Amino acid sequence: MADDKHRGLLRIVTCGSVDDGKSTLIGHMLYDAKLVFADQAQALELDSAAGSAGGELDYSLLLDGLEAEREQGITIDVAYRYFATDRRSFIVADCPGHEEYTRNMAVGASTSDLAVILVDATQGLLPQTFRHARICSLVGIRHFVFAVNKMDLVGYDEERYSEVAQDIVGLMRGFSHDSYAVIPTSATEGDNITSASERMPWYEGEPLLRYLELADATAGSAERGLTLPVQRVCRPDATFRGYEGTIATGSVAVGDEVRVLPSGTSSTVASVLVAGAPAQSARAGQAVTLTLADELDISRGCVIERASAAEASSFFAATLLWMDDVDLAEGKNYLFKLGTKTVPGIVYEITHRLDVVTGEDVPAERISKNEICECKVSLGEKVVWEEFAHNRTLGSMILIDRLTNATAAAGVIEHKLSRSDNLTYHEMDVTRALREEALGQRARTVWLTGLSGSGKSTLANAVEKRLHALGCHTMLLDGDNVRLGLNRNLGFTEPDRIENIRRIAEVAKLMNDAGLIVLTSFISPFVRDRRAAAEIIGDESFVEVHVATPLEECERRDVKGLYAKARAGKIPNFTGVTSPYEVPENPDIVVDTSAEPLEESVERIVSFLLG
Repeated sequence: MADDKHRGLLRIVTCGSVDDGKSTLIGHMLYDAKLVFADQAQALELDSAAGSAGGELDYSLLLDGLEAEREQGITIDVAYRYFATDRRSFIVADCPGHEEYTRNMAVGASTSDLAVILVDATQGLLPQTFRHARICSLVGIRHFVFAVNKMDLVGYDEERYSEVAQDIVGLMRGFSHDSYAVIPTSATEGDNITSASERMPWYEGEPLLRYLELADATAGSAERGLTLPVQRVCRPDATFRGYEGTIATGSVAVGDEVRVLPSGTSSTVASVLVAGAPAQSARAGQAVTLTLADELDISRGCVIERASAAEASSFFAATLLWMDDVDLAEGKNYLFKLGTKTVPGIVYEITHRLDVVTGEDVPAERISKNEICECKVSLGEKVVWEEFAHNRTLGSMILIDRLTNATAAAGVIEHKLSRSDNLTYHEMDVTRALREEALGQRARTVWLTGLSGSGKSTLANAVEKRLHALGCHTMLLDGDNVRLGLNRNLGFTEPDRIENIRRIAEVAKLMNDAGLIVLTSFISPFVRDRRAAAEIIGDESFVEVHVATPLEECERRDVKGLYAKARAGKIPNFTGVTSPYEVPENPDIVVDTSAEPLEESVERIVSFLLG
């Protein structure tokens, strides 16, 4: 419990399984504590009379505002309520219980200090109860209240409460926390919500509202040192250069020695501005503008720090809550947003999946929606981060699908991987430009993509012959040839296909660095994989050629007999039959080998390369 100095704003998330009474409990609390306006109370009475509560007040209507929520009697989106008692102020995030809306619950929990998890006394702990408790722990919540609800339906039986409470004790042994309480309640009848229940005299603890008023959610904070992620460089004129952002941890004052990451350069704070006005110091949570005594190369995504554990690297271990309908597979390329920095990267190894009920680690190659996993991450460039246990801002991240721009996962950084300290890119004296000059050509990669049988290999071979005749230095990477050698250990599962394309792109880049013109012939059916290849090779060197021969013509040719086998069910996940082909969005060249003579297609590609 907290003394008066701790009774500031408390952010609460309510969660638990579906129909445990979350909205009803918070609504009843607001109503009994007289924290709703007269017109809201009147609307509640009218809506309840017209609804399905049998004339009784339906307190959930105070939070379930969406029409679909009222029609179905469930919570779908997160509902926020702001209220204050004489002792403190509250922000409550009322979250949905359905597994389908787990991502909404995670959003509500991510900004909360304390979790109120409801448990139906008639059912006990359910899988969603375990999942929500572990998600709350994952996003940094260390204070919990378990409301054993619907005690009226079990006759306010102490023995039943004790059984559920004992199960909760077992649950809490599965992850770290600073405090938790178990309170028997009836959201419908109002027992132990704002005042002690006369129907449960055996319970000697505080009612829910009183407990929340006194709860100390500040204990256990492990944040240390100053960290300020730079959001914007302010340059109104030639005489002023300020670095703007919100202080994540610690404090800063004029005259402080600070360091800038990832560069590692140091300087002294010359001035601090808060809300545009000069100040001597600022603390965590305040938006500030800092000026430094030295002119340094600082941009969005850099971090100004002092006495923190922040570091810059591109490899780390993380825990993810997967939110996408499409499974997570190793090697798939995503955008990772950490602090104010967004960079491309991959999950290159799934360590294991977490069983949300038992807490055990389960081996896994793929992660499905609403599952939690530990994994290893590799980013395209170094970013500044700190372990989540010490810095919730620099230690948390989201993964963004590069095609849909939807949030695919939320995660926290657990620890660094030693390989990140041992790898350094070495610049060579003989550069790519020197090699290109010696060979008298511009090195590029021609990426031919299309269905099996579209004529990619034939076209690539003809283009290389034409370039060779013109004195160009080339290399042709054919899909089948590469799979018979470099990628012979890869199959045709999604992770293997992703790795196949990644390896090819890395090889093509090395050959471009050698000054060669590279031609590749691969189905590469997915936009995201071709985009990842372009990023590895470099957009300025990547020439995408869509061999757009119609499926009917490709299948008519069927030079390898693959379409017939796929139609007979002998080849699973065959592109064009049982697996999709995603047409390039903006290819540099489009070729249809069924409608254009080979010589014309070759000349168009060669002219594009040498023109």
